[in-house]
Amino acid sequence: MVRGHLGAYPPEVQRIVYTTNAIESLRMQFRKIIKARGYFPTEDAAVRLIYLALRNITHEWKAAMNQFAILFPERLAALV
Repeated sequence: MVRGHLGAYPPEVQRIVYTTNAIESLRMQFRKIIKARGYFPTEDAAVRLIYLALRNITHEWKAAMNQFAILFPERLAALV
């Protein structure tokens, strides 16, 4: 595996690495979900949708962290 080329990394890692700003990425994903849904009958319905979206987003980060642990065990060991 060539470590300088992102195409050599698993898709979970590529999605995270290509995100240059985590906050902007989160905002973009929320906006995409809300725009696709359009209308919310209640505020509670909107909050539920955002909660489910956040849960899916954190799942993507967990998958990426697992791949990072495999690819760079020495770097993550220093954080523990």
